[in-house]
Amino acid sequence: MHALDYVIVIVYLIAMVVVGLWMQRKAKKGIESYFLGDRNLPWWALGASGMSSNLDISGTMIIVALVYAIGAKGFYIEIRGGVTLIMAFLMIYMGKWNRRSKVMTVAEWMTLRFGKGPQGDMARLIQAITSIIFTIAMITYFAIGGGKFLDSFLGIPKSWTLQIGSIVIGTEFWAAFILIAIAMIYTVASGLYGVIWTDVFQGILIFMAIAYVVIRALGLQLPEAFAVGMPLKDGGFMQVQTSFREWVSLAPQWRLNIPAESDYSMYNVFGVLVMFYLFKVILEGSGGTGNYMIQRYYAARNDREAGLLSLFWTGLLSFRWPFIAALAVWGISLGSGITDPEMVLPAVVTVLPVGIKGFLIAGLMAAAMSTFDSTVNAGAAYWVKDIYQQYINPHATDKQLMKHSYGASILIVVLGLALTVFIKNINEIWSWITMGLGAGLLIPQLVRWYWHRLNGYGYAIGVGAGMLTAILWKVFMKTGLLPDSLAPEYYAFIAASLMSLLGIIIGTLATRPIDEKITANFYNVTRPFGAWKKYREMLPEHVRLGIKKENKRDIISVILAVPWQLSLFMFMMNLVFKAWGQALVLGLVFLGLSVGLYFTWFRHLSTEVIVDSEPKA
Repeated sequence: MHALDYVIVIVYLIAMVVVGLWMQRKAKKGIESYFLGDRNLPWWALGASGMSSNLDISGTMIIVALVYAIGAKGFYIEIRGGVTLIMAFLMIYMGKWNRRSKVMTVAEWMTLRFGKGPQGDMARLIQAITSIIFTIAMITYFAIGGGKFLDSFLGIPKSWTLQIGSIVIGTEFWAAFILIAIAMIYTVASGLYGVIWTDVFQGILIFMAIAYVVIRALGLQLPEAFAVGMPLKDGGFMQVQTSFREWVSLAPQWRLNIPAESDYSMYNVFGVLVMFYLFKVILEGSGGTGNYMIQRYYAARNDREAGLLSLFWTGLLSFRWPFIAALAVWGISLGSGITDPEMVLPAVVTVLPVGIKGFLIAGLMAAAMSTFDSTVNAGAAYWVKDIYQQYINPHATDKQLMKHSYGASILIVVLGLALTVFIKNINEIWSWITMGLGAGLLIPQLVRWYWHRLNGYGYAIGVGAGMLTAILWKVFMKTGLLPDSLAPEYYAFIAASLMSLLGIIIGTLATRPIDEKITANFYNVTRPFGAWKKYREMLPEHVRLGIKKENKRDIISVILAVPWQLSLFMFMMNLVFKAWGQALVLGLVFLGLSVGLYFTWFRHLSTEVIVDSEPKA
């Protein structure tokens, strides 16, 4: 980078620290302020922050890699997590269900669902532990991508490389360390207040970077035939020929023809994988998410604002896809010099003029830091609220709780950064998070909302079995104890999901049910649809009718919202590809679904069914 580029980046970093430290005075009042912003943050700020937290460097690099190497069809692969399709479910009903719980973390939610006795305690503790593990994995994912990107520009000397036995700590590690250390200052100091308002500021910078890249890419014209780089299974790279028409096509295919020696050949069973990813995301969305995404809904003021923040969040997030498309187009225009698809992003940034380069790097650092700060703040809450205060020191003072908030944030980051020494590939860690660790939580998170008989023991055993399977699967694959034929990510997903389902069934049916008063209270507070007839019948008729109408509207709306979100994102991407026919079809589909959602969902946003009487039981 030129000196001017460094000045731009440094000014941005100083601004982030100043904003974060300025918000410290609000956050230090107590953990309600530190982790939820006193539930008094505006919906548009929560939505803008959510968008910023989803647009990270690691995710951008892997999605650009897939679109660059496979073409527009790479979008379908990222249904597994990168499309953030769970937003459709959060927008329609999952966001308001969680907001109604009025808790601080998913682990605390277990007390509402299963009570404050042994069942609720067991479920809460296991949820807190697994959420912390998930947070550490996310920090690792963030650090790998951020380090890989920034190492290309910071000019860290090779002499910084350390070797401890067989472990090599290279310049990518130190690049990630610098980024994380700076982000830690305002994240630890200012909590969710700092996270939200720095994310809003960073979101403006991100959009300016997106606008520049997209406008420049629109002036590029790809040739009719070209080659793209793909990773090999042995760690090398190869060039594969394709055509522009095939590359931009979104037409569904049952199989792809990626060479068998490529690491991406796992996607050749394309039709099966896409259906599998869609099935997985529908289950995931129907069960709700955790960590930093759900934290925005716990902080929302009411049901209406939970819906509005989701709509704004999704609308802003759609601009990620022309950015992805523009980077992929630009990468191809650079020619065969790119071998590693995951390095398309830094390769594009390298060719930018002085000043613009510094500005775009600052924008991408903003994207990385917004993901990091949200993840750390949400992860620390599990230690403070659900382990330390609940089981270790129930009478802790605000000062003690704040000290643990700071300490937990730092420790989580240190552990996540340490794991980068052992995991080097972005796709590898992202695949494990979404298809391994995520699978261990998927079935328990789903069942908890819809099956009234589920108890705390069943939930805890299910989560424990699923997460343990995911972790052991990864360890066994790394050490060669499992054959390479089981390497595809769907095997890990199936194994973790089945073990968690088995744990749920055995744990629930082998132990006593929850007290009916606890279950009735949970239903009255959140009002989900599913197997709740017994508890719904305890309510007055006018309340039952209101809940029934709301549930019916939500089910219809979410059926519309899933293709609505997909068509919006693909439409935005096709504008950059200049695939006008595809863009027209997708635009018409999006408009039609938008009209449907207005009548089934948007105009009912202010309607909330109030349970104004005690159940009959």
